[in-house]
Amino acid sequence: MLNKGVTLKGLEVFEALAQAGSVAGASKLTGLSQPAVSQQMRNLEAALGVDLVDHGRRPMQLTPSGRNFLQRTKTVLQQLRQAQSELTVMDLTHLRKMDLGVIDDFDNDLTPRLVTLLAENMAQCQFKLTTTPSHHISRQLKARELHMAIAGSMNEAIEGVQEYPLLHDPFIFVCPIGAVDTHGGIEAVMQALPILRHDRDLLIGGQVEAHLARLKLTFPNRFEIGAHLSLMTLVARGMGWTLTTPTGFMRAARLHDRLEAHPLPFEPLSRTVSLFATSDWTDEVPRDLARTARMLIDEMVVAPALKSLPWLQGTLRILDD
Repeated sequence: MLNKGVTLKGLEVFEALAQAGSVAGASKLTGLSQPAVSQQMRNLEAALGVDLVDHGRRPMQLTPSGRNFLQRTKTVLQQLRQAQSELTVMDLTHLRKMDLGVIDDFDNDLTPRLVTLLAENMAQCQFKLTTTPSHHISRQLKARELHMAIAGSMNEAIEGVQEYPLLHDPFIFVCPIGAVDTHGGIEAVMQALPILRHDRDLLIGGQVEAHLARLKLTFPNRFEIGAHLSLMTLVARGMGWTLTTPTGFMRAARLHDRLEAHPLPFEPLSRTVSLFATSDWTDEVPRDLARTARMLIDEMVVAPALKSLPWLQGTLRILDD
């Protein structure tokens, strides 16, 4: 039996504190006040009888006992989140047909796991999955060819379609590894190498071009690439730089040893990834699916991205229901 002071909330606070390195950072991650974070840590350490954090150092660092306990904590929380995720779709067994669209950004991680969960819990359902860019999904929703979809927010209301926000996905600057040091800064890279643009017909391409236009930033138009992995491969080969999001960057994990990512050197830009559901579906089903998607995105996309690019803390984040 667990000691009385070891609570799920305490474990979540400890994980957040270890990740953020400060009470203020853990407060942002958990949504608790800073005094509440401190109290949760005191309760947890008292229950365990050991110090998990060296409270005299800034930023905070884990003690040897804390580092060992953190690995156990992560395993426990991951299993609980996965179990909770699986339970949220258990009430979909009554469905007989579902046409779901998912943006291709998640082909490597979210989509296979989500489809597995749905397949396990919709044994009597005729299920069709479409993976495609956001602008195609938008057209399919308008034509009622999809029941639900996970895609970038269209920045327009689609009649008869409800939106459930999932993820705040900021844009980042990506260039060949070593380029910033070689050229003496991000701005110098932007002048020395060409921009590798997304296809402007894509939603992400349109967003980037509109943002650059607002900032009155102009660059020669040499490359415009539709396939995201092809674009990232060109960056890795030293052909230029690009603007993408953490989800796009993580999708190109096999290229990370040849890429470096930085915050935008100008006004921030972000997109929202949402679940969209047509109005002929009851609110309960898309809300359950949205909750499941948030947990999977947090575990399989956000956590690895923050580990790789910790400076994204607070900007790459799951959005509340």
